[in-house]
Formats: sequence, C-alpha cells, structure tokens
Amino acid sequence: MLRGMSDDERPARVDDVHDLASAMPHVTVEYGTGENPVYQVGGKSFIFFRNPRPDAVDPDTGERYPDVIVFWVGSDADKQAMVQDESSPYFTTAHFNGHPSVLLRACRIGEISRRELAELVQDAWLSRASARRASVWLAEHPPA
Repeated sequence: MLRGMSDDERPARVDDVHDLASAMPHVTVEYGTGENPVYQVGGKSFIFFRNPRPDAVDPDTGERYPDVIVFWVGSDADKQAMVQDESSPYFTTAHFNGHPSVLLRACRIGEISRRELAELVQDAWLSRASARRASVWLAEHPPA
C-alpha cells in the first residue's frame, strides 16, 4: 500500500470483487461455464465473471476480452451515467442494451479505488436483493 493511502483509497483489485461480494449477506456463489463465479442473492445474479464473447472485443485486434466482469446497477440512468464518459473503465455492449448492468475489464479495475468498487458491489447487491433484505442492510449501513 502506498504510504498515507487508506485501504479504501488504494486501487481496486480483482480479489476485492470476490471479497466484497462474498461479504454481503445471503450471498451464494454458483459457477458458470468455464468455472467463472456468479454471485447471487436470493437466487438472483448481481455480479458475474463473463467468458470471452463476440460482443466485447478489442477494437484494434478484434480479440475477445477474456476478463469482463458484469455488475448489475439500480437503473438504466445509473448505467448511462457510468458509461457515458469514454475515459471511464465502465462500458457496455449492444448485447446489454436495456439490461441494468455495466461491464468492467479486470485489467482496468485498478483505475477505480477499493471504495468505489465497494459501492459498486453494494449497489449491485441492493439492485437484486429482496426489498426486505435491502431495507435491513440499508438500516445497518446508513450512508456516510
């Protein structure tokens, strides 16, 4: 860790996705094709690691991205706010049009802080948890 930098402010890592998602209540992990983890709450996916697909490719080489992580978001407005800035590490593809999620390549995860990743994971969980579970969690974790 860099001197003077809190753990929350350090660059995020892929291991943080696993740690943060697993730490949310009522989470189960299923494994999709390629043994990629799919984090679920109440049987609903909220984060998953995607296999390389033809809709997410390097624009220069045409190679499929091997490291895409999908995070649910609360609304299409949330999604658009995250993907509209082309310098942002968040993106989407036509395959996800109308789907309340954003994509993030693992190789770019360090462009966000662990705190930002924690908020992304929590928002993903909240978007898929039952109303009761979400209200209990929010009551126990009021916004700072």
